[in-house]
Amino acid sequence: MDNVPAISDRKQSSFTMIDVVWILFVIGLAVLPPINEIHKQLILVAIGVFQFFEGRLLATFPKRGPIYSVIIKILLSTLLVDHSGGVGINSNYYPIYYLPVVTAAIYFSTIATLLWTALVSLAYCSFLIPALQDYELTSDGITVLAIRVLFFFLAAILVNRFVVENRRQVQQYQKLSETLEETNRQLRRAEDEARRSERLAALGQMSAGLAHEIRNPLGVIKGSAEMLTKKLQNSQPLESELAGYISSEVNRLNALVARFLDFARPQRVELAPVRVSALVDRCLASVEAQLPNSNIAVERRYADRLPEIQADEQLCERIFVNLILNAYQAMAAENDSERGILRVSITPESPRGKPGVGVSIQDTGPGVPPELREQIFNPFFTSKKEGVGLGLSIVAKIVDDHRGWIRLDSDSGGGARFHVFLPENPQA
Repeated sequence: MDNVPAISDRKQSSFTMIDVVWILFVIGLAVLPPINEIHKQLILVAIGVFQFFEGRLLATFPKRGPIYSVIIKILLSTLLVDHSGGVGINSNYYPIYYLPVVTAAIYFSTIATLLWTALVSLAYCSFLIPALQDYELTSDGITVLAIRVLFFFLAAILVNRFVVENRRQVQQYQKLSETLEETNRQLRRAEDEARRSERLAALGQMSAGLAHEIRNPLGVIKGSAEMLTKKLQNSQPLESELAGYISSEVNRLNALVARFLDFARPQRVELAPVRVSALVDRCLASVEAQLPNSNIAVERRYADRLPEIQADEQLCERIFVNLILNAYQAMAAENDSERGILRVSITPESPRGKPGVGVSIQDTGPGVPPELREQIFNPFFTSKKEGVGLGLSIVAKIVDDHRGWIRLDSDSGGGARFHVFLPENPQA
């Protein structure tokens, strides 16, 4: 018989009103005839004590506890009827069998409840065996016995129906609560993405204006520095070298301005079929070529039959190269002696019914402090000594342009784990 968990766990430590009622119930039966039957009094004490500690039995044996409980109550009920005076089948204490019947109705399914009730009825009818040795079973006796047994089944069905319906409503409420919780998480995520998009748009416009204003004087400075280098190359080598420094620094500033423009200008997404697993492998090989001496092992976990997605391959390559390179640098900064592990997993996903591919990149570096998690995708925010903090901002912008999302998971169990979702068709 498959048992079903009880509606709620009983408190083990608190003394409730139900326990008081049970004590009064046992006392009431104890003061009724036969009073001088010591076995009856001991059995009543055993029933009261067992009912009080039943919660601990269920907590100790969550699967088999309900079975033990019903069996023990059947045995105690049979003993009480047998020691309540006279012929057991005619005992006025026969309603004690409702105790295991109701217990089975609470803990088990409908079919199992009927089987348990049948067992209780057999236990009660077993008193016919010694009774038939001295008495004759009349038609009126059969009628009374049948009515009592049928009432056992009636009580079992009524209680079980109430319990099953109550359990169904509790499950519905739990599902509703989980749905609301998931909806709230999605709403908070959408709000975060909306705020980030607003910040990206505002800072993008500002960056574009500043970049254009800075690029013009930089061109003049670079041209002048190159002219000075040529003019002073033979006559004044020291001044020529200083002019060369100016030119190289201007080149560095130009590269920085170019990154500002990459962040600021609207990107044209050219969609084409892309195999994400092949793209990620190519990005891993690119980063390994850039950092050949890195002491890092790569673990790939790719699902079978990954769907192709419509995406801009070059832009998506920038996403994964940036994330993988950040992971390599984080693990290198954490500890140069121990071997780092980069775990890359790719699985098909369908969040909110939108099919696509999810890529998870997890490192074993120091991770991201909780107070910085909300800022890492902001432009110009960086925890590195060198850098301008545009890498993850550009990554987030590319993902947004593909109608996907990127997040930093907080339950990664060490290191940092970025999860990127790209839909199969951003235009769908």
